[in-house]
Parts: sequence; C-alpha cells; structure tokens
Amino acid sequence: MPKHFSLIAVAVAALLSGCSLIPTYERPAAPVPEAYPQASAQGQNTAVAWRDYFTDPRLQQLIDLALANNRDMRIATLNLEQARAQFQIQRSALFPSVGGVASANRGNSQITGELGNTFTAGLAVSAWELDFFGRISSLKEAALAQYLATDEGRKAYELTLVTSVAQGWLALIADEELLDISRRTLVTREESIKLAKLRFDAGFSSELDYRQAESLTEAARATFAQQQRQRALDENALTLLLGQQIPAQLLTSIQGAKLAETTPMADIPAGLPSDLLARRPDIRAAEQQLIAANANIGAARAAFFPSISLTAQYGSVSNELSNLFKSGTWGFNIGPSINLPIFTGGRLTANLESAKAGREIAVAQYEKSIQTGFKEVSDALAGRTTLAEQARAQTAQAEAERKRFYLSDLRYRNGVASYLDLLDAQRSLFALEQADVQVRLTQLFNQINLYKALGGGWSEASLGKQEVNNR
Repeated sequence: MPKHFSLIAVAVAALLSGCSLIPTYERPAAPVPEAYPQASAQGQNTAVAWRDYFTDPRLQQLIDLALANNRDMRIATLNLEQARAQFQIQRSALFPSVGGVASANRGNSQITGELGNTFTAGLAVSAWELDFFGRISSLKEAALAQYLATDEGRKAYELTLVTSVAQGWLALIADEELLDISRRTLVTREESIKLAKLRFDAGFSSELDYRQAESLTEAARATFAQQQRQRALDENALTLLLGQQIPAQLLTSIQGAKLAETTPMADIPAGLPSDLLARRPDIRAAEQQLIAANANIGAARAAFFPSISLTAQYGSVSNELSNLFKSGTWGFNIGPSINLPIFTGGRLTANLESAKAGREIAVAQYEKSIQTGFKEVSDALAGRTTLAEQARAQTAQAEAERKRFYLSDLRYRNGVASYLDLLDAQRSLFALEQADVQVRLTQLFNQINLYKALGGGWSEASLGKQEVNNR
C-alpha cells in the first residue's frame, strides 16, 4: 500500500479513541451483611484447587474423565470460543476493511461523447465509520464483557460438574453400604422367620409371632429391591456426568465400602461475604453482564450524534487495458459522508431508555447473584456444625440399638422376652443403620456444597487471556 495512503489511515484511526459516552462504571454495593451469621471465626477464603480438596485418587480419575468427556462442559467451552469470535468481529469494525477492486466499463465519454473503454484497478476502503463518538468502541466493550461473562459461565459449570461428580461418587458408596445393611438384615430376618416357624409348629408361640416375622422379612426384601434400583439410578446419573461408562475397576473398588472410611475432605475457612465477589464465577459473570449493559448505554448515546463514514480508493485508471499500470495512470480519491439524525420517530430515545432499563435489570441480577451466594454459604455453614452433632448422635443411637437387639434376641431365645420385643428391636435397628448412612452422606454433601458455594474448584481458561490483554 502506498505510503501516503497508509499515513492517512493511521491519522484517522488515531482519532477513534478520543471520545466515549459510556457511563462511569461503579460496582454496586453488596446487598448482604458483612459476615455470615453461622461463621464462628472468619479467615480469608483462599482458592483451593479441586485436586487438593478431593484427594481420593479414584474420585480424581472420575473428575478428569468428566472434564474431558461431559457434553455440557464441551458446549460451555464451545460457547466460549463462539463468544471470543463475536468479540473479534465487533472489534474489527474499528479498523478499515481494505480490499482489491477492479472494473471495466464501456460507454460514451462525458467530455467527447465518443464511445470508449475505462479500466480501473487498485485498493479501496468501503464505508469505514470513523468512531468519533465511541459508538463502535462501546459495542466492542459490550462484546468483550459478554465474552468474559461466557468465560465465567464456563468456570461456573466446571465447578458444578466437579462437585456433582464428587456427590455422585459418594452416593454410590452410600448405596453400597445401604445394600450391605439390607442384605445382612434380610439374612437375619430369614433366620428369624425360620425360628418363628419352628416355634409355631412346636406350639411354643402363636401364629401372630410367625406372621409378624414374615411381614418384617418381606419388608426387608422390598427395601433391598428398592435400594438396588436406587443404586442403578445413581450409577446411570454418574455415567451421564462422565460422558462415558464408569471404569469397571472403580465400581469394583467400592464393593463393601463405607462412608466412614472414605478419604475426608479438608475443612476450608468461609472468609467474608466480600470474598464471593472475587471467587464465585457466577457472580463474576453477572458483573460482566452489568458492564456489558453499561457499555450499551454508551452506544445508545453515541447514536444521537452524526456518524461519519469514509470511502477511499487508490489505484490505476486507463482507457487501455495494456496501459493500466503504467506511469501516469495512478491516483486516489477519498469521499467522506456524514449522517445526522434529525427525525427518527423516537427510535433513538427508545433505544437509550431500553439500554438504561437493561442496566437496571443487570444490577438487580448481579445483586441477586450475591444474595444467592450468601444464602448458599450460610446454609452450608449452618449444616456444618449441626450435621456433625447429628451424625455423632445418630451413630451412638445405632450402636445402642445394636446392643438392644442382641439382648432382645438373647432374651427371646431363652424364653424371657416376647417376640414382639425382638421384632421391635429388629425394626428399629434396621431404620437407624440406614439413617446413620444417610446423615453421613448428607454431611459429606454439605461439605461439598460449602466448597462450591465459596467458589472453589474451577481452573483458569486458557482461552480468553489473549483477548483480555488485547482490549
């Protein structure tokens, strides 16, 4: 491209950053208290990578599989790539689009009236809008914020996926433990019904005792079948999260496993609610949406001002094709045009009001995301202490009931206690053993929910770093 043409383009481009009508952005105040009501001591909420939090190698393998194969995760990553491309498209409008042009015309000369040919070839800039009032820059800033919001959305889904896989894995371990309890209970009750039948046939007990034993046995069998179905459903749910079948060796490894023997997760400090603004990707995404809405106001304001476009061409013109690129045929022309809005039927005003309303909506959504995050952390903190005490009491009660069942069985076999006492002890022990597993699972789920609520677990996207640096 000739030197003087390049200088013109550079000089005009230098004017583009001189004006912006975007309102000054101020982050809204967090509409939550300064501390969590259930937090006994505040510490800084530092980032904890999921691999450091979930230390079980089997679970780490499952999470790696999910991050690589989960289809929703793949969609989130592709959405990020699409948003990056949209930002690049919007940013390209700041620069002139230069293309090669060529034409051939035949007609009467306006000077001589004679019939002749005209050939042209060269470079051209077509309708390049000079961004004096920042309309295009505002749209670029909005597109960048939308891109960053999409990136935060990807991180938010990654965090959800990691914690969902962890909960799915623990649910399978709980299913195995519940199945083991039901299996042992069913064996015990089948032995009891045999004893009850022998005593009934021998005339030592009534048919009522036998039928009660039969009823409890069938109830245990029904529970066992229900838990088998739940085990299959939980396995299917985890398979969907992984995006592939669960490795057989991992399923084999949890046979006979117990929640109490699983690798414990580290306790993490809750920090202050203000930490959520920096850690939770969903809150960061909501703020980027707010920044985008704020930039849209700048674009709507700029639309009230004249828009200036530039069309330029540099090339060769000749009446003979053979002489097209010879000396003396070169030249250039620049044709600026201006469009001044005079009457638009209220469209520009309505666009500005719409942009302002969009910003207020984004503010409300941002504040709601903070309030939601505060609630989720507070809920998890409330459960941390109470669930620990509930689990301790539940385990102690189950152990006491286990001893009661042993004594009731011993007394019944020696004819000291009624069969009703034994059945009551059996029924109570079975229910408490199941409840013990459930409360342990709930306690572990609560730890995972606290980790998620505090915003840990996502990894920085490799995508987007270059775009943020190339604003």
